[in-house]
Amino acid sequence: MDFIDKTKPIREGEEVDVSKIEAFLKDAIPGLDGPMEISQFPGGHSNLTYLIKVGGRELVFRRPPFGRKAKTAHDMGREYRVLKALRPFFPYCPNPLAYTEDESIIGSPFYVMERIKGIILRRELPRGLSYTPGEARQLCENVIDVHVELHKVDYRKAGLEHFGKPEGYVRRQVEGWSERYRQARTPDAPESEDVMAWLKEKMPGDSGLVSIIHNDYRFDNIVLDPDNPLKVIGVLDWEMATLGDPLMDLGSSMPYWVDAGDPEEAKAISLVPTTNMPGAMKRMEVVQRYAEKMNLSIGHIDFYYCFGMFRLAVIAQQIYYRFYHGQTKDQRLGMMIIAVNVLDTQCKRLIQSSRL
Repeated sequence: MDFIDKTKPIREGEEVDVSKIEAFLKDAIPGLDGPMEISQFPGGHSNLTYLIKVGGRELVFRRPPFGRKAKTAHDMGREYRVLKALRPFFPYCPNPLAYTEDESIIGSPFYVMERIKGIILRRELPRGLSYTPGEARQLCENVIDVHVELHKVDYRKAGLEHFGKPEGYVRRQVEGWSERYRQARTPDAPESEDVMAWLKEKMPGDSGLVSIIHNDYRFDNIVLDPDNPLKVIGVLDWEMATLGDPLMDLGSSMPYWVDAGDPEEAKAISLVPTTNMPGAMKRMEVVQRYAEKMNLSIGHIDFYYCFGMFRLAVIAQQIYYRFYHGQTKDQRLGMMIIAVNVLDTQCKRLIQSSRL
């Protein structure tokens, strides 16, 4: 049975000029020949991702979303460059093929990469695909171990020592995401000032480790081998990657590991299959395996988890802002305000129970 990720017709309002893209690609990529077809991957809520078929080749085309964008987000050139530098050291990266800043082509910069053809797990497993409890646990361990592998890459050898500013990373993240939330907040969103104050008060110093961090590491950014659905063959969506504290990257991943015992509203907004796979590792088991592999202390894990949930709420709010102000017709984005409220509630519950 074919479990490989499928595309759909392009959403209204997110169409691109196929003829101009075709002319650019055939000039930029040697040997690209034949008629071009383009469709859209339905997942994702930020950068837009399309599938391009030319002859026998399959390429993935990435462009920023339409409408207002966060000042430092959706940098196509940055995403392209990190893939180019990192791929020789972390083979799970897609192979980037072409990039342009010429906005006369489609109205924004964009880049194209080779498609990693495989299985992507979302909230509901593909029909016909199942895991035994033992396989589900093994899959979780494999996903965690690839995250550790990323954090152990020698960023200097990859030429990425100037890719971010590690010193003071934790403080900048807390302050930066707090300010982004205030700027993107709409009248129907929670104030979250108490959450932001707690994060500022409880933030630890930098852990002393510096890693290349993905900043959106979760199941639906992982590509699995079609012949072995336990094996990770790709990691997608590098738009928020940077150089920083790996524990902050772990914290950003934690909200996606939704446990069966979590509140129903948390399970309702889950984007990944952890509650639908008996045997999947629980959130704290993930943390413990990661900490053992990295030889790190997890004494401040409540802070990192709370930060991860708050950060995810900010991202959801930024996306919802575009819908609220009529900058997109994608009706999925109107539901983002629900996620913002649920995550705000989850942060407050954690704060109340935390011993920090």
